Amino acid sequence: MQIGSIINGQERKEDNRQTMDVFNPYNQEKVVTLMLATKDDLNEAVESCFETFHNKMNHMPAHDRADILRRAADLLEEREEEFAQTIVQEAGKPIKYSKGEVQRAVQVIRFASELAKNIYGEVIPMDAAVGGQNRMGLVKRKPLGVVGAITPFNFPLNLSLHKIAPAIAAGNTVVYKPAEKTPLSAYKLVRLFQQAGLPDGALNLVLGTGKEVGEPLVQHDKVQKITFTGSVPVGKNIRESAGLKKVTLELGSNSPNIIFNDANLEEAVEGLVKGAFAFSGQVCISAQRIYVHRDIYDTFLEKYVELTKTLTIGNPEDEDTDFGPMINEDEAKRAKQWIDDAVEKGAKVHTGGKRNGTILEPTIMSDVKNDMKIIAQEVFAPIVSVMPFDSEEEVVRRSNDSIYGLQAGVFTKDMDRAFRVADLLEMGGVWINEISTYRQDNHPYGGVKQSGMGKEGVKYAIEDMTEMKFIGVKLKG
Repeated sequence: MQIGSIINGQERKEDNRQTMDVFNPYNQEKVVTLMLATKDDLNEAVESCFETFHNKMNHMPAHDRADILRRAADLLEEREEEFAQTIVQEAGKPIKYSKGEVQRAVQVIRFASELAKNIYGEVIPMDAAVGGQNRMGLVKRKPLGVVGAITPFNFPLNLSLHKIAPAIAAGNTVVYKPAEKTPLSAYKLVRLFQQAGLPDGALNLVLGTGKEVGEPLVQHDKVQKITFTGSVPVGKNIRESAGLKKVTLELGSNSPNIIFNDANLEEAVEGLVKGAFAFSGQVCISAQRIYVHRDIYDTFLEKYVELTKTLTIGNPEDEDTDFGPMINEDEAKRAKQWIDDAVEKGAKVHTGGKRNGTILEPTIMSDVKNDMKIIAQEVFAPIVSVMPFDSEEEVVRRSNDSIYGLQAGVFTKDMDRAFRVADLLEMGGVWINEISTYRQDNHPYGGVKQSGMGKEGVKYAIEDMTEMKFIGVKLKG
């Protein structure tokens, strides 16, 4: 199967194009061949979006945008199995998690459909200022125009829709550049929106590399906003290249989870097995650092290792599989090197640590130090470190001793302490008695420090994909 970019409703598949093959991470079977976009394609995609915005989307009533999104959600729900299987094939995500991603994606579109009808402005009390009597002030929210959406491989459907659905709800148009590793779900998604009635040119797909189409998308003067999920280095480059555009960056993390000695141990253990090893740890808010009060450290570690060893490793197409491959062998090798480096410096492996092709076993480590890569950097792999702590002050300090600050988990029955710690943690979000890896699609989501800037979550993305416009009226006295 060959697929090409979709610009103004038309697929680009000329024979003279450069191609790229995409392989199943588990069995290395070819999934699809990409007909790569060029800089000229990218420019045409932006121009098409620009014209469609000014001629159609900017004038489309809110109820029409809501109806298109509602139909898209219904279509996606009907095709849940197809999209889930696509994610399995191109990303290697176990089918149980792939189905969960599609179900969340449906919910994201439905949130956007509902909110499309509820984009409110406000009335300003002009007479609050001296001389402001006999004047009325109105603030309206208007769409920005062309939004550039650059998306990652780990949630190829849901994270794409966290950018696309709010943009459409607000009346924008989108140039959509998905990760080269997971293009087929993106291709099917654009076709689905066409079927739902979205005008041609409102959502243009460009399949290509970051250098060939990503960079010119960020720099294009007719793009008003860039929304990106990916690595810190790429995020920094985007911020520097975007000029005066609005930018939302969802970047890295090494999420801490804190287990106090009064926590429900069984719930914490069960949750953190999933939180560390779902999709082989290739999740921005994956549980990477677990701090356990010294009173229960040994008990927690024993139970945690025991439950982790029960995970079923295998073919992601099987319903019973809990744990599958990483996205490619290079990433698995890189993660294994980080483990080996930590062991050489004194860290201990309690389970896992072995690699077979693209599969790196779920790995639990202890006796780690803050300067080790598995702690200081984002592992983005099935590696978690378990460390003891003695006091609340100590664990807050250690949790905050990081360049990242995306999301954290705190487990305790003491709500006074829970909220006290949550306030002190330098994170964009904190869950109490829930793992850091948990995310709903309607709450504000985004980090501080080098974890990024701006917020997702449908309502909050819509706010950032619109701009306030003031209209003042002087009335007759």
